[in-house]
Amino acid sequence: MGKPIRIGSMPATVVAVLTRKGVGAAGRSQDDVVFVPLSMARTRLLGEANGPKRNALDLISVKLADSALLPDAKSEIETLLRQRHRLLADLPDDFVVDNPADVLDARAGAARALAWLLFGSAAVSLAVGGISLMNIMLVSVGERTREFGVRMAVGAGRRDLLLQMLVETTALALAGGFIGSLVGIAASLAIASRAEWRISISTFSVLMAWGLAGAVGLVFGLYPAYRASRLDPIEALRGE
Repeated sequence: MGKPIRIGSMPATVVAVLTRKGVGAAGRSQDDVVFVPLSMARTRLLGEANGPKRNALDLISVKLADSALLPDAKSEIETLLRQRHRLLADLPDDFVVDNPADVLDARAGAARALAWLLFGSAAVSLAVGGISLMNIMLVSVGERTREFGVRMAVGAGRRDLLLQMLVETTALALAGGFIGSLVGIAASLAIASRAEWRISISTFSVLMAWGLAGAVGLVFGLYPAYRASRLDPIEALRGE
């Protein structure tokens, strides 16, 4: 407050400081702005001293006390600017009246579309991983028929074999999810350090990803576990 500054070649004095607002809807910083009286801008800052652009304005920001007045205010602004620019009825506007809310809506729509795209990619990846895990466990069941036959011959029930296979597939999926989480965190930190980005890794997100991997292993392990539990101990031992 009260300090002299220079705007281009024009000296000025700071008479007020606004509170911080951060980045606006257009992606520009709202804290890197200087406000000057309109008459001062028109006579000393804009265009050439005696040129034709002396009264030109690059941007006008309008703030409404009530957002419900936005449609009427926009219509009135367009009408006034057409009058000031002396535009005939058959001529198009030579200006644009933008509503920051429209920019925010478009940005939110793009964010939603990206979120659905990422969700679809993650779903496909989980399905492919689950199918691969199921095939591995089916091969394991085929290679361990003697083990299952011996277990059932000494008293293990079908529920025991079912539980065994489900525990194995879930543990395998959890191990994969844990390793994948570590790799993802390490890659994020490396990229952020390289690009000088600030990132935040949520513990909840890591735990949710780990739990989802376990759920995928549990779901896709049901069929191999069912196949193992339906083996006939006599046929299993005979096959070996």
